[in-house]
Amino acid sequence: MTGALHGLRVIDATSFALGPIATQMLGDMGADVIKVEPPEGEPTRNIGRMRSPRMGSFFLNMNRNKRSIVLDLKQAAGQEVLHRLLASADVFVHNMRSKAAIKLGLDYDALAGRYPRLIHATAQGFGARGRYFDQPAYDDVIQGLSGVPGLNARMTGTASYAPMLLADKLCGVYLYGAITTALLHRERTGKGQAVQLPMFEVMTSFNLHEHMADAVFGAPGAADATPPGYARVFSRVRRPLPTRDGSICLIANTDAQWQRLFGLMDRPELASDPRFATIKERMANLDALYDIVGTALLSRTTAEWLALFSAADVPASPANDVADVLQDQHLTDRAFFRTFQHPTEGDLLMPDIPITYTDSPGAIHCGPPRLGEHTREILASLGYNAEEIDNICGVDDKAT
Repeated sequence: MTGALHGLRVIDATSFALGPIATQMLGDMGADVIKVEPPEGEPTRNIGRMRSPRMGSFFLNMNRNKRSIVLDLKQAAGQEVLHRLLASADVFVHNMRSKAAIKLGLDYDALAGRYPRLIHATAQGFGARGRYFDQPAYDDVIQGLSGVPGLNARMTGTASYAPMLLADKLCGVYLYGAITTALLHRERTGKGQAVQLPMFEVMTSFNLHEHMADAVFGAPGAADATPPGYARVFSRVRRPLPTRDGSICLIANTDAQWQRLFGLMDRPELASDPRFATIKERMANLDALYDIVGTALLSRTTAEWLALFSAADVPASPANDVADVLQDQHLTDRAFFRTFQHPTEGDLLMPDIPITYTDSPGAIHCGPPRLGEHTREILASLGYNAEEIDNICGVDDKAT
């Protein structure tokens, strides 16, 4: 195993997408991630196509670089094993609601005195002290509350979600960053701490980076208050633009880029048009500008425009479908999609770790685990003898 987190142990009691994404990233960076699952398995094991029972495609793509142990945390024996794991761990991650964690004795207050160096990380829908705290929340709910449907309604006239698990995935990345930051703090102080990631607050912060816009100057209800929203992205012309044979994604930002673009369009006089001479004027006349650009793009094919834009250093790309991304030439150059040989599931196609490090690279060192695959191995490492392991697992268990 390689990676900056090699030697650290993470106890992963998360489910669905947010938590597993964060813990997979920790595993990619070398941490020993032990996935604690109930006897029936993590729910996403049953989503998508399967070659083997409880090894659905949804689960496979979010749970590599982990070991699986089956524990019934509602039973004293399961709780006892978990506490042995926590005694050996650096990080404990779960996405239980607060009341459930308290009932199981797994809240931070219950664990902090016993494990003072432990990073106790939780992902929940809403932050403490707010009225929504401990209400159930999934991706759709958080997208809705944080304004995603409203943003789409401004753009298209129809309220809709982003066509992905946007809140879950984004908050998973935030959780990874929060955990590694807490580990740095522990490295400096020797102390563990609670890390609480509230999805609603994180998505609100994320959505408002640009969409706070001029609202930054006045409190809601103030005389000078301006509604939030970054106008450029709501324009009817902010979309892939048609070419002779398809469509293209084109964005010029600087004055120099626009001047080069006008030259490629055989409209160099537009560079001195007062409507388009500076970014301020272009923003004020965006629809008229892109009507001109859109008409010009119809004169050539997508491939012809992409070649011209590349030579002139004007940012542009094809308007890919997700399936097209698997064939992208840049990603092919980097061998970004890797075929991983799984011992029971056969060949699995996985995106590589996107971030590189010169001295501490991450690695895909093992595939997604079968349910309870490492239960006996982990119990033995914690000091349980064969008879105790049989009593915990059941003599006829299928874990290997």
